[in-house]
Amino acid sequence: MKQRQYNYINKLIDSRIALARSATALATLFALSGNAFAQDSAAGANNGAATQLAPIVVSGQSSGASDNTTVAAKKSSGATKIDTPLVETPRSVSVVTRKELEERGAQDITEAVRYSAGVQTGSYGFDPRFDQIYIRGNDVTTDGDYRDGLRQPYMNYAMFRTDPYALDRVEIIKGPVSVLYGAGSPGGIVNKISKLPTEETIREVGVFYGTSDRAQTMFDFGGPVSKDDDTMLYRIVGLARKGDTNFDIADDRYFIQPSFTWKSDDATKFTVYGSAQSTETDANVGAMKGPDGNILDFRDSDPDYDYQKTRQQQVGYQFEHEFDGGFTFRQNLRFSHLNLKSRYLSTLGWTGTVANRGATAIGDRMNVFQVDNQLESKFNTGPAAHTMLFGLDYTRMRDSFAYGMDATTSPAYDFDITNPTYGVSGPTPAYNFSRVGASLQQFGAYALDQIEVDKWRFTLGGRQTWVKQSTDTTLVSSNTTTNDSLNKSAFSMQAGALYLFDNGIAPFTSYSTSFNPVTQRSASGSILNPAKGEQYELGVKYQPPGTDILLSAVAYHLVEKNKPVLVDPLTGIYASLGEVTNKGIELEAKANITDGWDVVAAYSYNHSEITRGNNAGNTPAVTPQNIASLWSNYTFQEDSAARGLTVGAGIRYTGETYASTANTAKNDASVYLDAALSYDFGAVDQKYKGLTASVDVRNIANRRLTVCNEGYCYLGQGRNITASLKYRW
Repeated sequence: MKQRQYNYINKLIDSRIALARSATALATLFALSGNAFAQDSAAGANNGAATQLAPIVVSGQSSGASDNTTVAAKKSSGATKIDTPLVETPRSVSVVTRKELEERGAQDITEAVRYSAGVQTGSYGFDPRFDQIYIRGNDVTTDGDYRDGLRQPYMNYAMFRTDPYALDRVEIIKGPVSVLYGAGSPGGIVNKISKLPTEETIREVGVFYGTSDRAQTMFDFGGPVSKDDDTMLYRIVGLARKGDTNFDIADDRYFIQPSFTWKSDDATKFTVYGSAQSTETDANVGAMKGPDGNILDFRDSDPDYDYQKTRQQQVGYQFEHEFDGGFTFRQNLRFSHLNLKSRYLSTLGWTGTVANRGATAIGDRMNVFQVDNQLESKFNTGPAAHTMLFGLDYTRMRDSFAYGMDATTSPAYDFDITNPTYGVSGPTPAYNFSRVGASLQQFGAYALDQIEVDKWRFTLGGRQTWVKQSTDTTLVSSNTTTNDSLNKSAFSMQAGALYLFDNGIAPFTSYSTSFNPVTQRSASGSILNPAKGEQYELGVKYQPPGTDILLSAVAYHLVEKNKPVLVDPLTGIYASLGEVTNKGIELEAKANITDGWDVVAAYSYNHSEITRGNNAGNTPAVTPQNIASLWSNYTFQEDSAARGLTVGAGIRYTGETYASTANTAKNDASVYLDAALSYDFGAVDQKYKGLTASVDVRNIANRRLTVCNEGYCYLGQGRNITASLKYRW
């Protein structure tokens, strides 16, 4: 079986279609780095010695701090929980650095990741309720959301949200990662790394204004508490935003994120942190379907009635201590609370040209406790240098969900499409339909060995996971309760091998499995069966020594069993799809070509097919075969008359998709253009050093494409323009 899957990958790489697309892209990307490669090769020849390989370093959040000045990250701890050079990591990882986030002016997580290979956003059109993200054809919105190495979990409806301004970087680990993280989508995870204290003094304030009266102010302060003492560090980040987006959808957010680090000595580090966030947007952003079934350019709900209010708080700590003898202990602990209230209108029927709408209400509360204990050991066995990681983690979640709706439509909510008028008001329905109480406990024991033998890099890991779930569903009208429980255990594994040539070329292969105790409910209220995943990868990375360039090409074969699919986005009802197989190729380049010129390019080809269950042979909904993007950013240098000016432009393409797993209708392909412009006033006069103005434009052509997904359709977001002024000192 495994041999056949590897044979398929070889055929996939050799196929004429893939090569036609891949060869052009790879030739371009490798040509961009040709000069740097030639220089390094020449230097190596002149010195008469091979390039010295960088050692593996373990230092908590160090990778983020060292990568903030480039778009081509050098290291990541997300794939192994060990701070490892990306070019030496035998699996696919994409990193969006702080520099890239700022260059593109990312305002939410979907904007942050959408220029990365294998990543798809916009599967629900413009939907500001959640950060809807797919990786390699798999929805990671609910099962792949991580922050600082701990999952931001989902149970019934509510989801945690993270603002990019609170982050140092975003790491996208592709494929199953259950060995280190337990529950997770087979497609991978999106790990968001928070801004935490650093020894560098940070002082930043900013104001922001954009489309639909979107006003925002933000600040970021940090550094040593005392000028002459770097053992105590602090950081506090905050943001306040008020305004709307397209279609009068609210986009309000307020957050505060303080943190404090105490380094009692060189071997011990303790960081405590907290965050509180309030977000308000709209609950039903779907498009209205007319009496003939056609999609109308109207929202189904009403902006004056509709809201989705979320309050979330998180508090935790990160502890690290290095013992004598090559041992390091780390503990990452967090408690999270989430409270969501929403209400909306939806069309229940038609009287001529009048939509008869009814009201719905949702309430959801969730408490989460998580702790991850890690013991790391470094030792040698003959020529092999080992970095061994042992871990024990525990997660406990409790959730209370309530759902209510009006028994009949109300004339006050009627909407005449021949005379569209918004601005209705009315009461919030009682939670009169169903109440769901759910809990989940997960315990995991894992081990990972990262081995270095000359130019070879190997990883081998395994994990045993035990999960206990329960759900109590009460139908309010009949006062009847059904109970469902699930106790499961599973073993997950991963293995990888990579060979690092002196010139920076690193071919690799990997294998990994996943086990995901999903919390999604079926229409009957029962818990869906756990999802399982298996992936093979074969690829090559290229990082010319001494450059800020990282290129990668990879082919993969990914299978998911018991895939959960959202069938009702308004109530959060899911169904198991059966088995889905994704086979594809990804190309990615993150490069600083010359002084001031950054390029981020990505291409993804994914053949997705339902291989077992209902609709076998079909393609899953909203799963494109081709995705491509290119971003280029240039800062004029000091010897230029335009010094201080930075210009950027990008293009994003997503191929056509099916609107449902039945494959009876399609969504059109989309192309979007983005642009950015900023000016550093310090280039004119040093007294203005640190003052920067910027303008970002998303969707320049104002294309508004409707996306339909399993019977629900969503209007696309139009042109969005934002301007900001920041001062750093």
